[in-house]
Order: sequence, then structure tokens, then C-alpha cells
Amino acid sequence: MTSIQTARKLALIGLAIATSATSVAAMADVMVGGAPMLVSKDIIDNAINSKDHTTLVTAVKAAGLVDTLKGPGPFTVFAPTNAAFDALPAGTVDALLKPESKPKLTTVLTYHVVAGKWDAAALTKMIKDGKGMAKINTVSGGTLLAKSSGSKITLTDENGGMAAVTIPDVYQSNGVIHVIDKVLLPK
Repeated sequence: MTSIQTARKLALIGLAIATSATSVAAMADVMVGGAPMLVSKDIIDNAINSKDHTTLVTAVKAAGLVDTLKGPGPFTVFAPTNAAFDALPAGTVDALLKPESKPKLTTVLTYHVVAGKWDAAALTKMIKDGKGMAKINTVSGGTLLAKSSGSKITLTDENGGMAAVTIPDVYQSNGVIHVIDKVLLPK
């Protein structure tokens, strides 16, 4: 009888250790642009560390949105990579970064921000509830159309441009980032 109780205790301890290890792995920081994205840091403090988001960070600074995105939120940010900005027509980024283009730059950037914390599960549910698509209202006042493509989420802007979420659920202290492969443009 004692050996059965000992075996059960050992089995329960083993199960507890395995469950704990899985939970810790699930909470591990996501790597973006070669840097860990720490849940304890805000959107800006994490984005600054991503070598894949230097253009985005430069643009956020030029638009004067740093304090906003360091605020309590919560925010959902669809964060285009440097490659996404590089895919825009030649000269577009330079033109947007000029001081006289600040209003347009601000509109483009806030078109990538949604009020609230919408992780991939919430977005997928919205898409499912919408029978395959969901309209998402952005902070800029525009809309994005979200769809599922296999296990990936895609976003279509008001001009028909499409971006895929390449790294979902990068949790921040003030929201969540989804890395995307294209810059979305409002009308």
C-alpha cells in the first residue's frame, strides 16, 4: 500500500513539474528582431530593441507618438517591419518623415493601432463570428478588414493592400503587438 501511495505521489510531482515547465515555456518572451520582447515593458521600450522595427520607431518618434504608445493603453499594434517600409515606393518613407508631413505620418501610424488588447485568439473569434471576416476600427478612424488564411491572420487596408501577421501575440505591459509584413495605408 505504501509503495502505491509513493508511486502516486511521485507521479503527481512529475505531472506538476511537467505542467509547470509547459506554463513557463508558454509565458516565455517572444523574440522579435533578435531581441526578447518583455511582457514587463511597454510597446515603445520593446520596439526600440527590435532590429526589424527601426524604421517604425523612427516614424513613431517623428510623429510624436512615443508618449501615447508608452501610455497605459491597452493598445493593439500591427507593427510593420523595416522590410515592409522598404517595399513602399521609393522616397515614400523619406517624404513621410519630413516635418511638414507629420499629420499624414500620424494618420498612417495610427491606422496600425487599435484601442484595446486584441490577441490572435480574440481576432480569430471576431473573424469567425463575422463569418470569415471582421471589420476593425483603428485609432486613426479608418477600418481594416481581418480574415483568416489557414492559421494566419491577414489584414486588408482601405485601398485593398494586404498584410499578413507574421508574429502574433507579442504581449506588452500596455497591450499586444502583431508583427506584419506590409505597411497598411488609409484612404
